[in-house]
Amino acid sequence: MGGMRDRMLRGELYRGSDADSAAEFGRAQELLAEFNGASPGAWDERRELLRRLLRHVGENVMVRPPFYCEYGEISIGDDTFVNVDAVMLDVAPITIGAACQLATRVQLLTATHPIDPEPRRIGWESAEPIAIADNVWLGGGVIVCPGVGIGQDTVVGAGAVVTKDLPAGVVAAGVPARILREIGEDDRVEVPAE
Repeated sequence: MGGMRDRMLRGELYRGSDADSAAEFGRAQELLAEFNGASPGAWDERRELLRRLLRHVGENVMVRPPFYCEYGEISIGDDTFVNVDAVMLDVAPITIGAACQLATRVQLLTATHPIDPEPRRIGWESAEPIAIADNVWLGGGVIVCPGVGIGQDTVVGAGAVVTKDLPAGVVAAGVPARILREIGEDDRVEVPAE
């Protein structure tokens, strides 16, 4: 790896035009094209492509196409479900825990740019990692911004924009996302016997 790609992965200012980043981006996009173009029933083929594309793919992970990312700097824990049209701008690492549910059109966006207009104008950017703990449910269209962490068991309502960390065990919604309440006894349901 070269200097700019190293800077990118460390979350420092970088320019994305270096050869190492371009090669890694090209590799990822080829695998994504195969993943998104596979026949509807080709789940084994898709799982193998995901394992080649991403940093880590746990057991029983389901990612429905179309799926979009940049480099494959993504780890997904066991039994996690990612619904259609997920966008993961993984300029910095994205970590998704086990048993998570990501609804349609969820966006996990690590990329960011300087507020200062001059460095932004000449192409400098940076990124901050996103970490989602186990058993998190992100509703349809949720956007998670750079550097955000979401705690275990938390539920984020559809259309929310998560700009700051959320603790474990809460329900949050809105733009920007705000904690509405803690998950409590009133939320417990009796699961029927199978």
